[in-house]
Amino acid sequence: MSTQPKLTRFNQNVLSKYQIYNSIFMTLPFDTITKTGALLPLFHETCQKGFSQKDNPTTIVETFFKKYQSSRSKESQTNLLFRFIQYIERQVVLFDAIEDAAFPVVNNMDGIGTLRSLKESASAENKLEALKAYLEEFKVRIVLTAHPTQFYPGSVLGIITDLTEAIRENDLLKINDLLAQLGKTPFFKHQKPTPYDEAVSLIWYLENVFYKSFGSIYDYIQQNIFEGEHINNDIINIGFWPGGDRDGNPFVTPEITLKVANRLRDTVIKNYYRDIRRLRRKLTFEGVENRITILERELYKMITNQESDLTLTSFNAELKEIKQVIIDKHQSLYVAEVNSLLNKIHLFGFHFANLDIRQDSRKHEQFFNDMVNALIESGSAIFPENYHDLSETEQVKLLSKVEGSVDLSLIKDEETLKALNTMKAIKTIQTTNGEVAANRYIISNNQTTLHVMQLFAMLKLVAFQDKLTVDVGPLFETITDLENAPQVMEDLYTNPEYAAHLKSRGNKQTIMLGFSDGTKDGGYLMANWAIYKAKENLTTISRKYGVTVIFFDGRGGPPARGGGKTHNFYASLGPTIEDKEVQLTIQGQTISSNFGTLDSSQYNLEQLISSGIYNSLSDKDLSMLPENREVMTDLSERSYKAYSDFKAHPKFISYLEHMSTLKYYAKTNIGSRPSKRGKAEGLVFEDLRAIPFVGSWSQLKQNVPGFFGVGTALKYYEDTNTFEKVQTLFKTSDFFKTLIENSMMSLSKSFFDLTKYMSEDEEYGGFWNVIYEEYKTSKRLLLKLTGYTELMQEEPAGSASIAVRESIVLPLLTIQQYALKKIQELEKAETRDEEQIKVYEKLVTRSLFGNINASRNSA
Repeated sequence: MSTQPKLTRFNQNVLSKYQIYNSIFMTLPFDTITKTGALLPLFHETCQKGFSQKDNPTTIVETFFKKYQSSRSKESQTNLLFRFIQYIERQVVLFDAIEDAAFPVVNNMDGIGTLRSLKESASAENKLEALKAYLEEFKVRIVLTAHPTQFYPGSVLGIITDLTEAIRENDLLKINDLLAQLGKTPFFKHQKPTPYDEAVSLIWYLENVFYKSFGSIYDYIQQNIFEGEHINNDIINIGFWPGGDRDGNPFVTPEITLKVANRLRDTVIKNYYRDIRRLRRKLTFEGVENRITILERELYKMITNQESDLTLTSFNAELKEIKQVIIDKHQSLYVAEVNSLLNKIHLFGFHFANLDIRQDSRKHEQFFNDMVNALIESGSAIFPENYHDLSETEQVKLLSKVEGSVDLSLIKDEETLKALNTMKAIKTIQTTNGEVAANRYIISNNQTTLHVMQLFAMLKLVAFQDKLTVDVGPLFETITDLENAPQVMEDLYTNPEYAAHLKSRGNKQTIMLGFSDGTKDGGYLMANWAIYKAKENLTTISRKYGVTVIFFDGRGGPPARGGGKTHNFYASLGPTIEDKEVQLTIQGQTISSNFGTLDSSQYNLEQLISSGIYNSLSDKDLSMLPENREVMTDLSERSYKAYSDFKAHPKFISYLEHMSTLKYYAKTNIGSRPSKRGKAEGLVFEDLRAIPFVGSWSQLKQNVPGFFGVGTALKYYEDTNTFEKVQTLFKTSDFFKTLIENSMMSLSKSFFDLTKYMSEDEEYGGFWNVIYEEYKTSKRLLLKLTGYTELMQEEPAGSASIAVRESIVLPLLTIQQYALKKIQELEKAETRDEEQIKVYEKLVTRSLFGNINASRNSA
């Protein structure tokens, strides 16, 4: 039977089911106010009709109440709006669960980009040995971050998981009960989570999803590509930031870091214990049963904090011996299950995930200087008294050779003490969980060679006097820092002591590149092109000195933060960029939407593995042609100019502050860290975090960071009758094609009718029109460039999913804009009604949640 088109599969398995289950959902009684379920469709219809007539959100809300609920008091009307929000939040969850349940039907689990497809094409082209050789070196690491782009509490995550399963099984009674449970379960948090809370939330995915999906993928590769042979390489692993990421989060302490590392260790041992218990029911034969029982007993001791002699090495060795006995004496009965557990031990050890530490270079400088001053005052000979008077070059030279140990009792500043104790915590974690458990330290906002060497010296003086078993990874974020990065790295590679350190680490250097802050700083095209060029230059300089550079991409969910179709991005990179490893951050809704179920996790991991390997095995030349580079550079520079002028607009900051939801992000309690870096009273662009920055544009349905400047850059080529140059670029460069398709996603999630009323605003009308004109220009010229008749034409199922989600939250967006407008009016009134302002602020904050989750990659 032929497979139906993807859009047909989506319509049958997602859209139709949503309509059926939503009709059940709408009849459930959530509260004492009747008719809420009946009134929401009427409100939705009023919103649609109103926007088609160019009405503003205030008119739409007032029209609805006048037509359908004229007898309600103002207080009762506001209460109904809160009920609508409550319903819509749960409609989003229902749609998520249906889409998750249908994932293996809508997506071809054996199609292009999967391991099966990769293996078959390699076999057909006689490249199986080349594939094996590459897999022995290649790695994919997804790094889970605690960045606040989703707010579901654990109780709701559990319901989503159960609901997805019930929908997959078409269990109507169970679905009905779960929808009712969903209606009665609170969605928002009254208190901000702690960093430890965030870690526990994400460890849920490790325990319930990644443990199984990573294992399945590795088993498949071993059995089907390596024909059962052991692979020395782990190929896939997990990085982990909650509890280790200190950048702008004062709540992450050394104690939290140790507590998270212990939780990771305990969780993976519990998973091993469960697997061993299952194995014990099967391995009931002579010479095996007693040994597996002893392993079970020792693992139980470990998870109940009793003394046990079991180490990772002895656990692994004992299982291998058990496996051999089964092969030799019991006809290999259940050997596959034993082997699968051995593979998981190989992947996860006693650490489960690689815990990264991260801090801002400006903070390091503060801590470092504090430490140096304390040592000089104490009479220590580690640093000369004139250290601060030395040139930067002299300081770097001194730091590379520094020796000794710091007495932390000399440090009086509490913040500095926490930072230095964190370095001690790394050493402790390596001792208890293994070196890979915590062996990388990321320096965000890294600008100079000195920034790297300050951390290098602190690590050695505080905790690693004998041997530094930590990789230092600079993170280059702004356009200027990306341009300077190759020189910084050459300085490090030519430093004898740093070069010796790299040699002890296998001559591998991790360099992180920040898509989120890069886009915030330089706009969409410039950020992506600057990172592409930086990767090329860093690859060249690293290869020159015999170093394998590992690029770690700081990506967010949406295209504006480096997200979108990430596997297409990696598949588009040419031979001028090192590709031995693919490493990227995954956060918020991107974790739950792309990796939240076994099916989606396995599929998207396989896509990432294939995208990296595709470059090496493909005969297609992905090198960018010289004439294409010229056009790409010109486009990015014109785009950068347009974006920079836009940022410099006198209304830019105040528009975000007064017309968007930016200041409400801090009130959502969805993340443990503050919503901005600095302590300045007013809003300073440099202090703005990329997540609330991009998220606020998303809430406005303007998505500026995902397209602004693209239209202006393309228009130059149209105006000069050279548009065929950019059309050639689109047809011949996979990299540019991926950028354009991701930008289309940003445009397709924009809806300017929502905020059209702002065009008449006395203060901000002109600024709104600047954004709208760029949107229209970008949309028109992207369609002209691609030859499409509509946005995302090549991804009809993805486009349909976005359309449904946007439709679900349309009333939510309307309520949010209505509330924002009311706040503006109340703040301009002669007498401020503080109580009313609080009510409307609560409406704005509550409506943030559903909008964030519905987008699945909104920030």
